[in-house]
Amino acid sequence: MPKSKVRRKPAYTPPPKAGPAPAGPSHPAYVVVMLGVGLLGLAWLVVNYLASESIPFMQDLGPWNFLIGFGLIVVSLLMTMKWR
Repeated sequence: MPKSKVRRKPAYTPPPKAGPAPAGPSHPAYVVVMLGVGLLGLAWLVVNYLASESIPFMQDLGPWNFLIGFGLIVVSLLMTMKWR
């Protein structure tokens, strides 16, 4: 009985890299700014709870103080996603 032909698969070649080269680590000042913004938001909320009656501009802001404090904290958390 005759032997069947053996089909050969082509050699594997990995696909070319399509993306840009990965960026290096973040600048150390980025970490300082990121932590500073987060701590500023936390301090804003603490001052709002403890002394908002004695600070005129914080009294004028009223409930917007919560948005400012939590907004700064959220910005800090979003900055952590770009940190390398």
